[in-house]
Amino acid sequence: MHGRRREQTGNEHWLNRGVGAIGGASLLSDLGHEIPTALLPGLLTTTLGAPAAALGLVEGVADGLAGAAKLAGGALADDPQRRRATAVGGYTVTAVLSSAIGLAGAAWQVGVLRSAAWTARGIRGPSRNALLADVVDASAYGRAYGFERMMDNLGAIGGPLLALALVAVLDVRTAILLSIVPGMLAALAIVIGIRAAPRAERRTHRPLRLRVRPVLRGRLGRLFVGVGAFEVGNVAATLLILRATDMLEPGRGHDAAVQTAILLYTGYNAAATLTSLPGGRWIDRGGPVRALAGGFSCFAVAYGGFAFAGGGLALTALLFALAGVGIGLVETAENAAVASLAPEAVRGSAFGLLAGMQSFGNLAASGVAGLVWTVASPEAAFAYLTVWMLLALAALAWTRGD
Repeated sequence: MHGRRREQTGNEHWLNRGVGAIGGASLLSDLGHEIPTALLPGLLTTTLGAPAAALGLVEGVADGLAGAAKLAGGALADDPQRRRATAVGGYTVTAVLSSAIGLAGAAWQVGVLRSAAWTARGIRGPSRNALLADVVDASAYGRAYGFERMMDNLGAIGGPLLALALVAVLDVRTAILLSIVPGMLAALAIVIGIRAAPRAERRTHRPLRLRVRPVLRGRLGRLFVGVGAFEVGNVAATLLILRATDMLEPGRGHDAAVQTAILLYTGYNAAATLTSLPGGRWIDRGGPVRALAGGFSCFAVAYGGFAFAGGGLALTALLFALAGVGIGLVETAENAAVASLAPEAVRGSAFGLLAGMQSFGNLAASGVAGLVWTVASPEAAFAYLTVWMLLALAALAWTRGD
C-alpha cells in the first residue's frame, strides 16, 4: 500500500486516506448519535410523559448490551473479511435505529431502539479499531489512534451543539430523525476507509469465538492488569458533573452551578480532543506505557482534587482539564498498545477484550462510587477512585520492568 511504504521510509505522511476516512467516520457517527442522546431526556419526559426513572432504565439496559456486544464484536473482528462487513453494518444500523427514536410513540419503543442501536455501536468498535491498524504502519499507530480519538471527541462536542441548533428551528422528533444524515455519512466514510486497506486475506473457516488466552499471554496481558485497574476506577463523566455542581453550589445557587458544571464538562472534552494527537506522537516515540502512566497520573490528581479540594471555580476547571488530558492520553495509548502488542490473528479479540473491560469496568466504577457517595460522602467516593488510579500506576510499574 502506498501510504504504508511512505511511512516505512520515514516520511511523516501517515495521515493517509484510510486513517482520514476512519477518523471521519468517528466524527460523523458521534455527531449523529449525540443528537438523540442530548434530546432523549426531553423526548421521554416531556413528549412521551415517561417518569425520570425511565431514562435511567433505558440508558442502563443500552449500556449493558453495548458492553456485551463489544466482546462479540471482538470475535468477529479477528477475521479481515468479517471485520469489514461488521464495521459497515454497525455504522449503518446505529444511524438508522438512533434516528428512528424520533418516530417512537411510547417509552418502551425508545428503549428497544436505543438498546438495538447501542448494541450495533458496540459490536462495530473492535472492527473499526482493527481496520485502523490495517491501514497504517506500526510506527504510526499512536498518531493514527490519536487522530481517531481526536475526531471522536470533536463529534462529542459538536453533537450536542448541533442538537441545540436543530431544536431551535425544529421540533424534537424532527431533529432526532435528521440525525440519520451524519450517521449515514459515517457509514460511507468507513467504506472509503475499507477500500484504502490491503486486500483481505481469505482464511480457512474457524469457529467464531473470542480468543482470550492468546491475547493475555505476554506483555499485553500484563499491561491489561494496569488497564483493568484504571477502568475499575474510571467513572462516568456524569459523576464529575455532579461533584462539580456540589462544589460550586455554595454562593452560586443550584441552577448556576449546574450550568457551570456542564460548561466545565465541555472543557473536559476539549482537553481530551487537544491531547489525543500529541499524545499519539508521544506514544510513537516512547511507547504506550509512559503515556498510560501520564494519563493515570492526571486522573489520580484530578480525583484527589475532587476528594479533598475546595469549591473554587478555577481549581474545579483545572481538575476537569486534568481529567480530560488523562482520558485523551489513556484511550489513545490503550488502542495503540493493543494494535502493537496483540498477535495479528487475534487483534480483533484483543480490541474486544479491551472494549469489554472499558464498559464493564466503568459500570463497576460508577456503581460502587455512587454507593460510597450515598452511604458515606462524595469525598469518600473520589478517595476510593484515587486509590484505583494509584493501583493502576503500580501495575504499570510492574509492566515497565519487563
